Amino acid sequence: MGISLQKGQKISLEKEAGGGLTRIVMGLGWDAAKGKSGGMLGGLFGGGGGESIDLDASCLLFDEPGNLVDTVWFRQLRSQDRSIEHTGDNRTGEGEGDDEQIKVDLAAVPANVKSLVFTVNNFTGQDFSKVENAYCRIINGSNNSEIARYDLSCQGSHSAMIMAKLYRHGGEWKMHAIGEVGQGRTAEQLLPQIKPHL
Repeated sequence: MGISLQKGQKISLEKEAGGGLTRIVMGLGWDAAKGKSGGMLGGLFGGGGGESIDLDASCLLFDEPGNLVDTVWFRQLRSQDRSIEHTGDNRTGEGEGDDEQIKVDLAAVPANVKSLVFTVNNFTGQDFSKVENAYCRIINGSNNSEIARYDLSCQGSHSAMIMAKLYRHGGEWKMHAIGEVGQGRTAEQLLPQIKPHL
């Protein structure tokens, strides 16, 4: 079980993974919130009638001066340099485990890329009051062990969140749990909010 991150916390991914980290997977999971009846009725999956929620994970690549170099999302499943790959769009959040994953070959990320910012957006425009059990986690790509997990289940009127940033520092990759809420159907609409975190 990985470390449970708090908002604003920074960690060394290599240290948490026990060194030698070359590939990671960012997993995003969520469920559609059950009805607002207040009880635990409706069973595990909301007992039918619940609307599906389409959250979208994205990865934005930035260089040292903070310029956007590339974006990986459901309309572009691979970075131009092929180091980052999105496994595909999940439009409901149903089922166990990660609903969307973005795989990163850290060793292949171009030297001019300093930061990878992971965001989640509700493309259909629903807000996070309709979402529960949301999380993002970083998995060691070579042995599938969880390195770190960050709980995203702050329900509210936002439709997007800047989840976390991976960045190079002193020759290693570190992670910063940002957890800042925002508005926008796509990651690009969050750019003004992302800039101060670069």
